[in-house]
Amino acid sequence: MTISPAQGDWVPSACTLPSVERPIRVAEFDQFFTTSARTTARPDPARLEVIVDPAAETVARELAGRESSCCSFFTFDFARTTEGLVMSVRVPPAYVEVLDAFAARAQSAIEARR
Repeated sequence: MTISPAQGDWVPSACTLPSVERPIRVAEFDQFFTTSARTTARPDPARLEVIVDPAAETVARELAGRESSCCSFFTFDFARTTEGLVMSVRVPPAYVEVLDAFAARAQSAIEARR
């Protein structure tokens, strides 16, 4: 599986979201990362942690819920910490490249805001 985060085609064929809606979802994540993400961490290859503004929890949960309903390989968990809200994103080993691209988009949005 080849994924290119720069072109927005990080969505694998396993995703059931109709193709016409995929650019909209990518744009929603880009907007979310731009406005709400603070930092990212990669505790292991199959897990990404995105620290987000706690005020964005409702948006984060709603977006994660919609994403996991069409891309069932994504697992999202949330925890409040002193750093903010941690959105933990996990994937099975076969989808690490997808998570790599997802993480790259989040990091790019954070860096662009600085």
